[in-house]
Amino acid sequence: MFNYLEPPNAYYEFERIYTAEQWARKQRWITEYINEQQPDVIGFQEIFSIESLKELMLNQGYNHFAVVDKPHVIDDFIFKHPVVGIASKYPIVDVIAVEHDEELACSLGLTQAFSFSRKVLRATITLPHLGDTDCYVVHFKSKRGMLEVDEHNKAVTAEQNIVDILKANVAGSWGSTIQRGSEATLLMIQMITRREATLNPMVLMGDFNNDLADGVLNHLLTNTLRFAPAMDAKAYLAKYCLYDSWALFEKLVITADNAQQASNSDGENTAQTAPLTRKATHYFGTSSSVLDYILLSCEFDPSYDDSFFEVSNHNTYDRHLINPEYERDDLTTDHGVVCITLNLRT
Repeated sequence: MFNYLEPPNAYYEFERIYTAEQWARKQRWITEYINEQQPDVIGFQEIFSIESLKELMLNQGYNHFAVVDKPHVIDDFIFKHPVVGIASKYPIVDVIAVEHDEELACSLGLTQAFSFSRKVLRATITLPHLGDTDCYVVHFKSKRGMLEVDEHNKAVTAEQNIVDILKANVAGSWGSTIQRGSEATLLMIQMITRREATLNPMVLMGDFNNDLADGVLNHLLTNTLRFAPAMDAKAYLAKYCLYDSWALFEKLVITADNAQQASNSDGENTAQTAPLTRKATHYFGTSSSVLDYILLSCEFDPSYDDSFFEVSNHNTYDRHLINPEYERDDLTTDHGVVCITLNLRT
């Protein structure tokens, strides 16, 4: 939502306040996106004005809305630490903030003071054909360094100042990495525990602030086990794993293309579908990366015998990033918006 805060409140600093006209434009962009894409369930990050967003979503037909935290308020009008939320056209029958296993955290070398940088939301939503489905919304720790240093310290030499900044950058960046990886690990453990107890299908969505292929987060897609009995792993493991919705969509497209090739009656080769290219969800200077994901349990994987749905489309809405128009896009979001379509398998 990129600083979703209704004026006259300020985000982070006292002068950062939207004008009434700017706020109207931000609201309008959200409404137009929803009308165009028509998602059934939406996960949000960076919410400051909870009641305002709840009302906006209600006006768009989302009768179910939830958060599990509140932003911090300083001096009555300066807001910090935005929260995640969820809106749904289908009933939310339960919602909680996920609590990590403190004993496990300590065994991993974390302190007792460890907590998620933003509380993780779990909403159980009654979806068609699936029933109660656990939807998790996250905003993992950013790559911004955890240590701060005075960049204009006149009490030391210019060289010493640079050395101090370098140390803070190296250590602070690693601290953020540890936090982000720990959040993902402890959440995954809680998801597995919940799955074991309920067998509810799982959806994990949000801003991961990291590439999934990076070693910091790739354990979210663990699908093999070392030393485990092979037959037992094959029988039970898939039920507890998560799958990248993009990979499921890509596999479906390739399977459909291969089937089309095989069914060509005249035996001639037909033109194959062009390779799919995953769009970036975030741009920084000249670089781009995928930071935003939707992960799914096996109920959404057609290769799983008892799956219900397949990912028939995966779209990253990025017009506001790659082809922006000032009046339309200057107060939108700094991320591409990931949206998937699920079709019931026949």
